[in-house]
Amino acid sequence: MPELTSTPKLIICLLILSLYPISLKARPFILVLSQDDIKDSAASTDDESAADWDDFGDSESMTEENLDPGSWSPVFEPSIDPGAINGSYYITISKMMSAVTNGDVRVMEEATSEVESAAMEGDPHARSVLGFLYGMGMMRERNKGKAFLYHHFAAEGGNIQSKMAVAYTYLRQDMHDKAVKLYAELAEIAVNSFLISKDSPVIEPIRIHNGAEENKGALRKSRGEDDEAFQILEYQAQKGNAGAMYKIGLFYYFGLRGLRRDRTKALMWFSKAADKGEPQSMEFLGEIYARGAGVERNYTKALEWLTHAARQQLYSAYNGIGYLYVKGYGVEKKNYTKAKEYFEKAADNEEAGGHYNLGVMYYKGIGVKRDVKLACKYFLVAANAGHQKAFYQLAKMFHTGVGLKKNLHMATALYKLVAERGPWSSLSRWALESYLKGDVGKAFLLYSRMAELGYEVAQSNAAWILEKYGEGSMCMGESGFCTDAERHQCAHSLWWQASEQGNEHAALLIGDAYYYGRGTQRDYERAAEAYMHARSQSNAQAMFNLGYMHEHGQGLPLDLHLAKRYYDQALEVDPAAKLPVTLALTSLWIRKNYADSFLARLIDALPEVYPRVEAWVENVFMEEGNVTILTLFVCLLTVLYLRERQRRNAVQAAGDVALPNQHNEHAAAPFN
Repeated sequence: MPELTSTPKLIICLLILSLYPISLKARPFILVLSQDDIKDSAASTDDESAADWDDFGDSESMTEENLDPGSWSPVFEPSIDPGAINGSYYITISKMMSAVTNGDVRVMEEATSEVESAAMEGDPHARSVLGFLYGMGMMRERNKGKAFLYHHFAAEGGNIQSKMAVAYTYLRQDMHDKAVKLYAELAEIAVNSFLISKDSPVIEPIRIHNGAEENKGALRKSRGEDDEAFQILEYQAQKGNAGAMYKIGLFYYFGLRGLRRDRTKALMWFSKAADKGEPQSMEFLGEIYARGAGVERNYTKALEWLTHAARQQLYSAYNGIGYLYVKGYGVEKKNYTKAKEYFEKAADNEEAGGHYNLGVMYYKGIGVKRDVKLACKYFLVAANAGHQKAFYQLAKMFHTGVGLKKNLHMATALYKLVAERGPWSSLSRWALESYLKGDVGKAFLLYSRMAELGYEVAQSNAAWILEKYGEGSMCMGESGFCTDAERHQCAHSLWWQASEQGNEHAALLIGDAYYYGRGTQRDYERAAEAYMHARSQSNAQAMFNLGYMHEHGQGLPLDLHLAKRYYDQALEVDPAAKLPVTLALTSLWIRKNYADSFLARLIDALPEVYPRVEAWVENVFMEEGNVTILTLFVCLLTVLYLRERQRRNAVQAAGDVALPNQHNEHAAAPFN
């Protein structure tokens, strides 16, 4: 198949979140609400379900290890001692990482056996890993049933990542009534890890590829301390630039730009910047002392730093101060009136957190008369600015039917988006770090672990690694390194999952796999189904392919009119498709007007002839020896052609010189 070159005042109609997983080009998440979504009884104060909701959360939050038990962070974060937390489990995980790094099948089999033994003894974290191995077909037969079973029992035993895997399995099967309950629990855990005074920055998984090629632009910005831009920033900070100090502190605090998370370094840089009067650093120090993140919790210091920041017109700091008054931390007693005043100051200055906190107060009736409709309005404004906690509250409204009409599909989608910001998203940082260090095997395993949790970017990255690096991906199969068939099957499964979540490139690749029979049996109908999915996301290549299939009656009814429509759509979406679309339309014209002619039969034969010609060129000409001979032959022909051209030009030049003399002789003759 030819390929292309590369209303009512309360309603807020478009709710755009620009922080969601990126497809080939970022696609914003758009939530469209109408009056029908808002319950007429939204202003009622009789909704008892609200009493079960969290209000402002609590800074007395657990550590990441407690929020995500069984996390692999002790293996990757130097500040955590694996021996202090289930040491034998982490020794086994370390073995697995070493095995895929070095391509050691024996060590991988040994680690798998240890995991299986621990799982049989009831260790939920070992059960989670074993479920992962069965799901991927690593050192055990690929068995989705066993994978789900192990994840189910691991989740019941407290493993959060298995709960993510089970929730995603329910979602794929459209079992929203079960998925929504699990995602609600996961989203609540994620929210507890967020900041209290401002919205946490979203650490998106980096897409390491752009189509078929490596995403060099994104990777260049993720090289941590080796990145030239970071080194320049660090130099500026060392020279006393407070803004640079704050940025470096931010990078270390969250583990951004490829840096290892280091709360000690973050605190140092924030303190230096705050001493120079940098307000955002003051706010973060307030956050750190309120949470006890790397320091002893001290609400008095937290209030002090937040107040310093607010005095410098950093409006998000008002949220932190309001929070302390709501909770009664670091102040004489709870004071809802003062808290509301601070939240209003933040909201009046377009600070999303202010709108969110006011929404909580009106929803819960904290210091104000309860007004669910007004609370919904505040949540929508905050969510429109990308505030993650606001998305969580809207998800709860859709889930419970309080304020908004019950909608499990919407609730599940919003909960999932929030849940994917939980501590377990650290897998992405470790995978990227491994990839940038050239440890493709470890990167693939980590992206694969993330993929089963439902992260589309991880599914796409893992599939791309398999196709890009082949045997170099260190992919482990049922009994050793992956065979070609196992690798194709795994990549196909990962691409398919990514396509289900809106990745048009993945949908296109799935269509190609079925169309050409790559790694699976040829199936034109399933190819057309995948192309339809990519086409729904305005993919020009998919439109062209659908036109081609209609033209030839492959997997779709033979329909020249529909074929033309798809070809025209491809050109509208991508002007670069002009040449292939023009050729395709010419083919349609010939087929329509000369259906039984030699040209029509030749066009019909091209799909069978082209692959043979392509294979012949690849097998004959593209062999190293043949390429050398062919290159020398072309060079010889070029030299002979240039010499012949030079000779002809010389003869012509000689003729041009003699011609004026002859003309003069004839002209002079009459005078003799």
